[in-house]
Amino acid sequence: MTLTDLGLPMPVRPAPAGMPDTGPLLDTFGRAATDLRVSLTDRCNLRCTYCMPAEGLDWLPENQLLTAEELDRLLAIAVTRLGITSIRFTGGEPLVAQHLEQTIASASALHPRPEIAVTTNGLGLARRAARLKAAGLNRVNVSLDTVNAEHFAQITRRDRLADVLAGLAAAAAAGLGPIKVNAVLDPRTGLDDVVPLLRFCLDHGYQLRIIEQMPLDAGHEWSRDTTIEAETVLGTLRRYFDLQPDPSPRGSAPAQLWRVDGSQSTVGIIASVSESFCGACNRTRLTADGQIRSCLFSATETDLRALLRRGADDDALEAAWRTAMWAKPAGHGINDPSFVQPVRPMSAIGG
Repeated sequence: MTLTDLGLPMPVRPAPAGMPDTGPLLDTFGRAATDLRVSLTDRCNLRCTYCMPAEGLDWLPENQLLTAEELDRLLAIAVTRLGITSIRFTGGEPLVAQHLEQTIASASALHPRPEIAVTTNGLGLARRAARLKAAGLNRVNVSLDTVNAEHFAQITRRDRLADVLAGLAAAAAAGLGPIKVNAVLDPRTGLDDVVPLLRFCLDHGYQLRIIEQMPLDAGHEWSRDTTIEAETVLGTLRRYFDLQPDPSPRGSAPAQLWRVDGSQSTVGIIASVSESFCGACNRTRLTADGQIRSCLFSATETDLRALLRRGADDDALEAAWRTAMWAKPAGHGINDPSFVQPVRPMSAIGG
């Protein structure tokens, strides 16, 4: 017989020594998490080779996912108690989540209002961009690794490039800017793809962000030997463009920005593997099944869903979240010989 079976309040365990119980969401290294990444689903309608197998994965059962009401409650705690100022909804593919507009509207009604973004593969964005904007969405990041239709089909295992391009155009028309394009370069074709991709983004006013492939694939087949690193990307781009460091302070942004051809347009490189930026990390992560992860590469999770469904009050949920983040490691450890890839792939964690 548990306390919740008896109808008694959930006890709040004592906070770890030195951990503040109010104010910013801190870790022991003094970093404050103000950016919340929320995975709405582990499902996706593409099958990108660096993410999941052609047949897909064993998706989480519906009853293990947070309900819209449970998610709304956790978002309110994050913003009003923990100091979260920006929320990014991810997946899997967040447009697969039927309650996306409802969740965005709930988040936009919070005070103080957070900035709200979505990272999407763009499928279905053309018909929903205006509704998402009306619900309160501020901006989108669209994953697009190439503008070559043949390469796109090879990478995603779907012939849907035209749909992604239409989604980008609809997002621009709806005012969901600045629009960022996230690219993970394919080891075989990426250096051929990156120059046309940057030209496409410059022509359309999108901001390209090139992301080093990370060890987060479902098959655990990632290899440093096949990863196209930042310096190689920059070397390729510099054969066609004049790139100068952007003078704006980088802050906690994951991308190092470069001004292109003397203009205000930029291209960003996210060198997660070769030049980690963990020291400035300001992110906390909530998975679709209600687990808090202090780092993308965490080996442990804190189960807020279980607390919710046992009747925990907001104090207990806040304390559990703070405790999870207080234990955040100094860095992801990819370059450490003892590094072990997370059991969950990227699609089940959220970007």
